[in-house]
Amino acid sequence: MHFKPKYLATTYLLLFIVLLSFATLIYGCKPKTGQYYKLTGNVKLDGENLVQLKCTRCHALTPINALPKNVWINHVLVSMAPMLKISTYGGQFFKQDAKDTTGASIVEWLAIVNYYKKFAPDTLLPVRKPAPLVEDWTGFTLKKPLPFNSTSFTTAINYNPATRKLYSADAVNEKLYSWDSNLKADSLASLPSAGVDISFDKEAGSNIGFVSAIGRMAPVDFPNGKIVKLDLDAKDVNASETYIASDLPRPVQTIVGDFNKDGLNDIVVCGQGDKKGGVYLLVQNKDKTYTQQSILNKAGSVQALKGDFNKDGWLDLMVLTGTGDEGLWLLLNDQKGGFTTRKLLTFPPTNSSTSFQLVDMDHDGNLDLVYTCGYNYHDSRILKPYHGLYIFTNAGNWSFKQKYFYPINGCTKAIAADFDGDGDVDIATIAFFADMQNTPQEEFIYFEQNKPFDFKPHAVPVSKYGRWMCMETADLNNDGKLDIILGNYADGFKFIHGLQPQWDRNLPLIVLENHTKK
Repeated sequence: MHFKPKYLATTYLLLFIVLLSFATLIYGCKPKTGQYYKLTGNVKLDGENLVQLKCTRCHALTPINALPKNVWINHVLVSMAPMLKISTYGGQFFKQDAKDTTGASIVEWLAIVNYYKKFAPDTLLPVRKPAPLVEDWTGFTLKKPLPFNSTSFTTAINYNPATRKLYSADAVNEKLYSWDSNLKADSLASLPSAGVDISFDKEAGSNIGFVSAIGRMAPVDFPNGKIVKLDLDAKDVNASETYIASDLPRPVQTIVGDFNKDGLNDIVVCGQGDKKGGVYLLVQNKDKTYTQQSILNKAGSVQALKGDFNKDGWLDLMVLTGTGDEGLWLLLNDQKGGFTTRKLLTFPPTNSSTSFQLVDMDHDGNLDLVYTCGYNYHDSRILKPYHGLYIFTNAGNWSFKQKYFYPINGCTKAIAADFDGDGDVDIATIAFFADMQNTPQEEFIYFEQNKPFDFKPHAVPVSKYGRWMCMETADLNNDGKLDIILGNYADGFKFIHGLQPQWDRNLPLIVLENHTKK
């Protein structure tokens, strides 16, 4: 097709107008970081508008009543100020470069501060528990190993059902241990740093373990974590040690699975990090090396589960993030070596999400969500009444709705299973950041389900034996019932001022043998 010159000029003009309009539309969708908010003088209105405008770029809006006034002013805002190009010195806020129009102006920032000063609550009120804690053993009996000669810093407890072997790791001596049926420990290997998770793979007749060596335990951005591959049945396990990934941001979990269907098991790694982190896929090559790729660029990746969630025959992932942009994410395998991402749930950053499990709680054929939050070692180290155990029911297509909540200070993990053999699902929880001064009973709670979503919470009296950082379930005595193993991290991560350990510092772990009956 040919155009005459006069029509050609008109066509170019129309094309220019269309492109200009499109560019304007695209630019208009971008956040105008240099455009300041016009203050009205109304502290509440200005504060609400500015917080919504400035403080939701990286995470969900945190309700003003989620924290008390002194924590907002003296901790959280001080930590958040640099994100908006505001500097702090001697308790004062100021704009380091007055010509810098990104982030917030000093006038805007002071309006935000005044909003929290005036409208944030002085204290957080407790919430009512659905049922009172009952202190009893409820059919569990205690089994202890011999104590260590030094303080215990157990950071991982993992059981391999294929070999019926129990393993643990210690943060300070950086050792990996195996345990026999009499709870006698055997030191297997030295690790480059604290091992916080162990996953297993049966490879060519060997019992292969993948250890997440975290690097730094504290939440800081120092990427020196490693994934350590070990032959756990070798005569010299230490000699079999190889690093399949290094310089990772605080890796806290590995998952083994063939995600690209090439017949070789790949590794998914959750890199929790602090401000930086993500989920990484280590694709296994034919020469047994691994190629690393990022599949979710989100800090605070604390846990993942694998499964065929859209029933297309390919392994997918579900991921929980517990800092910053908190939430539950569905990563669907695109069958081309990558994943498509969908956010299923969003949580405020004060939740500090810690664990999740998918289990059919109401027997309707859909997997429901058992979720915990309470990693209380960020900027606001106070007891929070919204930390605890949650259950979200799945109405289909991973559409979740909150059904149950039980407040537990600093809750860090839940495991749902039919512990008493009555056909419904019970739940065991630990709380590493429990209120150990006033209610140490909440460090371990067994939720016995009597009818749908009606739980009787048992405070099993084990708080004097340790401070529980990790938990595992396994039928250790082969009686057909799941026992519960608790790992003791006896010192450190103190968030309660003046807290002195009132628990056993030398027990590395305990076992709660399951003798529950219905």
